[in-house]
Amino acid sequence: MNLINLPNAITCCNLVCGCMATGCAFYGQYSYAVLLIVLGAVFDFFDGMTARALGISSPIGKELDSLADVVTFGLAPSAIIFYLFSEVHCPDMLLPVRKALPYTAFLMAAFSALRLAKFNIDERQHYGFIGLPTPANALFWGSLVLCEHAFLVSAKFNAVFLFLFMLLSCMLLVCEVPMLALKFKNMSWADNRQRYVFLIGCLPILLLDPCALYLIILWYVAVSIAFPRLVRS
Repeated sequence: MNLINLPNAITCCNLVCGCMATGCAFYGQYSYAVLLIVLGAVFDFFDGMTARALGISSPIGKELDSLADVVTFGLAPSAIIFYLFSEVHCPDMLLPVRKALPYTAFLMAAFSALRLAKFNIDERQHYGFIGLPTPANALFWGSLVLCEHAFLVSAKFNAVFLFLFMLLSCMLLVCEVPMLALKFKNMSWADNRQRYVFLIGCLPILLLDPCALYLIILWYVAVSIAFPRLVRS
């Protein structure tokens, strides 16, 4: 294989993972869907790293990366929520639209696409993020559904909460809130204190519940919103 095509091949692996995750989600196979989203995130990380290591940059690579991310981090979590809507308790007031309600899940795919399009043209996001990154959003929903499925389908939760929570997630994707980027320019505390605060805060979460990745994403959002000046540094 020509080395110039290697990053694009890795990106395509991300895309295939997203397609497979979507298929698994439509059958309610949450474990496989989440595993494939995580695997897609790994490929998403290494395609850029490989391109930089080889000194390869091409317009098609950038476009392909966004297209793959729309599927893996937009469509796949939407499919997870789509199936979850069929499992959660539906209040009586929503019974007339119960069959249509699951299709609202695909709003997340649309907002994810918008988030990625903004990222591609926003000069401010070369060294940070404006709005919640799509991989973080996808991993949040995958982890939440996998770890808290029993609660989500219990009488304590219902389709109204799921819909509102999903809308909030969509808003976070495209909001004008600077989000923390874990890019260390050096290892000093003064220059990276917000990053260290985030990482230190992740330790008790992992010790209490190693699978609760969704709590780490919530902590990430909280740190980003609570310390906006630090995030911009």
